[in-house]
Amino acid sequence: MQIESKTFPIKSEYKKLLADTLTPVSIYLKLRDRFVNTILLESSDYHGNDNSFSYICCDPVASFKLNDSEVSSLYPNGEKVSYQLENKKDAVQALYGFAQGFQSEKHNFPFITNGLFGHMTYDAVQYFEDIDVQGPSKETAIDQIFYQVFRYVIAINHFKNELYIFEHTYGNQAAGSGLQQIETLIKNRNYPQYGFKITSEETSNVTDDEMRTVIQQGIDHCLRGDVFQIVPSRRFSRSFQGDDFNVYRALRSINPSPYLFYFDYGNYKIFGSSPEKQIFIKDGQAEIHPIAGTFKRTGDDQADAIAAKELLNDPKETAEHVMLVDLARNDLSRSCEAVEVTNYKEVQYYSHVIHLVSKVVGKMTAHVNPLQLVADTFPAGTLSGAPKHNAMKLIDQMETSNRSIYGGAIGFMDFNGDFNHAIAIRTFLSKDNTLFYRAGMGVVAKSVVESELQEINSKLAALRKAIEFANEI
Repeated sequence: MQIESKTFPIKSEYKKLLADTLTPVSIYLKLRDRFVNTILLESSDYHGNDNSFSYICCDPVASFKLNDSEVSSLYPNGEKVSYQLENKKDAVQALYGFAQGFQSEKHNFPFITNGLFGHMTYDAVQYFEDIDVQGPSKETAIDQIFYQVFRYVIAINHFKNELYIFEHTYGNQAAGSGLQQIETLIKNRNYPQYGFKITSEETSNVTDDEMRTVIQQGIDHCLRGDVFQIVPSRRFSRSFQGDDFNVYRALRSINPSPYLFYFDYGNYKIFGSSPEKQIFIKDGQAEIHPIAGTFKRTGDDQADAIAAKELLNDPKETAEHVMLVDLARNDLSRSCEAVEVTNYKEVQYYSHVIHLVSKVVGKMTAHVNPLQLVADTFPAGTLSGAPKHNAMKLIDQMETSNRSIYGGAIGFMDFNGDFNHAIAIRTFLSKDNTLFYRAGMGVVAKSVVESELQEINSKLAALRKAIEFANEI
């Protein structure tokens, strides 16, 4: 595949501030009206220095977009390039080639200072595997793969209460002069806030009885040996007026998670509170943290501890978890060596559910394009099933609407291919004054239809509460 190569050397300046009186949310609110398409990434995992950062990015200067096999790239010099992929699987090299066109200065900062921020929808799997998925539903149609490069990146170290403002200039652009402007905006004590109001009751793309039929179909496929596990899902929606950022604020309070994000793309927004990595790649080391096995929390610590023991010993939940750990090992083995499970079936507590979580790691094979490893492991087995290819084909037949961002990935990659994305679960798509949200369930041969139906409600409890809470604040 011949792709025109462009090179943009990057010059960076930064300023360090104290962050003890600042929050990521307040900074975001101060910047979003001044800079369109500002994005926010946070983590509620402040236990160690590595995971104690939040990021706000504003003023996008370059982007990579892929829809229906057509690549559209925008570069910092204003040039636009579009071309059609000859082969869908060329998408991996196209995105990697775009990223490698940006050449950063070497630095010693142990956190994100620059890179590509964006998402891949679930149906982007067609660029990685020999599988077709149904076309996008009009109401939830968004860019299949979309990444942006920004002029300003703000990094907040919650562990040390430090804040860094980075300003990046690209290619022959004049040296930056916006650090003072960003600092002034951050220190401004006044910022506009807007209300949020629900304007409809919750609706779903299927009825309870239709979902029961889908679940039973999944069980039947498992019993026939078509798959060992399959993860069908169900979509819900509610209409609203006003500012959906209030829903994000409510969600991050109700359901703190390792991955919190709010990406504003203008005509649509993606935001959520995800507990699960899609994949993490750094310095040739890759990690997947399969989450499979779910019980509902009661809110009573003693009762939850008993439930956790029951979850650990539940044959159905354990079988589901083992399958997905094996699938993660298999996916990593396609482009890694020395793959091992370093943590197995740990109990982790979230706001409304208890999960079983493992950690699978692998060392990348020399000279492998790191984005090929992303392709090898996309989408997560916890959102599709096992064997993955068969499960996805069946899901496409069983579900009545395109998944859009649900089950996809959202996050950050650097210009060399290091990658840190969350799976887009516990996630809202906001489009045309409608919130769309979705959840699935891991169906195996021993599944009970009513239990699986209830699992969807358990997983969506935090999102529903966030909508109600945002309506009140």
